[in-house]
Amino acid sequence: MSKSISIIDNEYRQWVKELALRYRSSQLKAAVKVNAEMLRFYWELGRDIVEKEAEKRWGDKVMSRLSVDLREAMPGVSGLTQRNIYYCKQFYQLYSPVVEIMPQAGAKSADETLPQVGAKLESDIFCIPWGHHKVLMDKCSGDVDKAVFYARQTVENGWSRAMLLNFISIGMFERQGKALTNFSRTLPAADSDLAQELTKDPYDFAFTGVTRPYNERILKDALLRNITRFLTELGTGFAYVGKEYRLQIGETENFIDLLFYNLNLSCYVVIEVKIGKFEFADVGQLGGYVVACNHILRKEGRDNPTIGLLICKEKDRIQAQYALESSSQPIGISEYDLERFYPEKIEGTMPSIEELETSLQGEGTDD
Repeated sequence: MSKSISIIDNEYRQWVKELALRYRSSQLKAAVKVNAEMLRFYWELGRDIVEKEAEKRWGDKVMSRLSVDLREAMPGVSGLTQRNIYYCKQFYQLYSPVVEIMPQAGAKSADETLPQVGAKLESDIFCIPWGHHKVLMDKCSGDVDKAVFYARQTVENGWSRAMLLNFISIGMFERQGKALTNFSRTLPAADSDLAQELTKDPYDFAFTGVTRPYNERILKDALLRNITRFLTELGTGFAYVGKEYRLQIGETENFIDLLFYNLNLSCYVVIEVKIGKFEFADVGQLGGYVVACNHILRKEGRDNPTIGLLICKEKDRIQAQYALESSSQPIGISEYDLERFYPEKIEGTMPSIEELETSLQGEGTDD
């Protein structure tokens, strides 16, 4: 009679954990590969419909007939409904202006056939789930730049479909990189574009729930009570350092409204929040804090120059531009809005293996 074996060796337990992680990783890679191949089939189907002028050649009901015939020819294959076939056509029409070369069915993998230029864009488009693309086709109304922006953000940040819908609903594309700044003049060329893209105008602070008369302390407290949403609104790579961060400058004690560190830019970001209209003096104050951070906090060889961001309730663009021209420090000026609708639920950014498999295998079957 066999006996159960009990192994309590730590090395064995660690091996089991590694095997489990390795298996789940292989599951994810397989699911992503299946998704990419499915998207390439959808792309080629959409391309055929467009290039053959199928509706003009065989009539308006050809999509319905094609759906029936394909399901008869390939029983058990999902994603061949009439509606999904229309999405295939839209998929090709939306991205074909920016995706110039796609391998034919049966060709080598994209990594082996695509030129270096544009390969990253095509890789991004062909690795997010079909359900995300249907959202983009529905919400971007044929605007390829907008669709590509959200596709890239989805890949970089691992957005779920709910997150994608959330950021579309609050107009992230329209606000991204829109702050008035002097970055092109005050930062190295390699950093200025990235810094600009990290800004928004206006910032959406509706998640704070501030509706009654308020002062700067009330607003800042509300932002920090909702720090997760605040960081999400600021964008990728921001880490919170402190509120009313104390800096001893000479014999004077100073307090920065909000101090962050951006991991993508490897620099401190000083944020001043003003509840009134922008004034010239605001840039002088912020510039002084930026210089102080460079002297006191910045570590040579680790940190890039500190950036300042002034977020005010209202600004005169010409006055703000003059103020930026007068400053030698990298500063951006934006407004904030308390009235935009911000969805209550923000789901986790990375789906589980089970959610991903369900999404990749089932989301194109019915609609």
